[in-house]
Amino acid sequence: MKKLMTVFALLAAMTISGTIAGTAMAGEKLRIGVEGAYPPFSWVDPDGTLKGFDIEIAMALCKEMGAQCSLVQQDWDGIIPALLARKYDAIIASMSITEKRKKKVNFTQMYYNSPAKFARRKGSGIEITKEGLKGKTVGVQRATTHDDFITAVFGDEVTIKRYGTQDEAYLDAEAGRLDLLLADSIAMNDGFLSTPAGKDWEFVGPGFNDPKYFGAGAGIAVRKGDAKLLGALNKAIDTILANGVYKRINDKYFDFDIHG
Repeated sequence: MKKLMTVFALLAAMTISGTIAGTAMAGEKLRIGVEGAYPPFSWVDPDGTLKGFDIEIAMALCKEMGAQCSLVQQDWDGIIPALLARKYDAIIASMSITEKRKKKVNFTQMYYNSPAKFARRKGSGIEITKEGLKGKTVGVQRATTHDDFITAVFGDEVTIKRYGTQDEAYLDAEAGRLDLLLADSIAMNDGFLSTPAGKDWEFVGPGFNDPKYFGAGAGIAVRKGDAKLLGALNKAIDTILANGVYKRINDKYFDFDIHG
């Protein structure tokens, strides 16, 4: 009897401390920062509903943690400052895990990874070399890893046009105001190249994934010191990868394994 009571006491202590699976954030209210302007990872339907891979991953992780989550849409430029200002508790917005960002926030493990690529207008003949890019205008989303990469590697050769959202860059490309785009290959394929607006554009050159610029895949950002939430999110990522939930969401949007 004494041994049985000891077991019950241990289980109770584990539950209180949040070490039993799914209890660390159970019942807690969390706000998740998302962008909503980066299809197929996130976008806003005409009725105002947020949709996309990141949105479904966020909801799946919240369900696994037992947390009550609400989504907060935020422009990319201010997405980390708003986290630090406590507008929300975590960022799930295809944010690459880079050393520069790790100085401000902590990241979970990677939850997906995809390379960056250039796209050019069909028939332009542009090649991805320093000579081939000389004098060309390249569109990128501002304050992204793609912005950092093009500035550092090809900044002396090209004119860089920076946009608040990726969709704004696509509009200028369609209108003929850009020679090239640089973006995440999956986002650009699904959000532009495979649409009627991008019918005259194509990928060119290799994929780029140098960790110096692009980090170690996309992770979830939390404020430094928020170890409880970080641990719960990492555990939830492991769980949805193991139980098939991640694959179900993956297969809804992609015909290959985005986790890599």
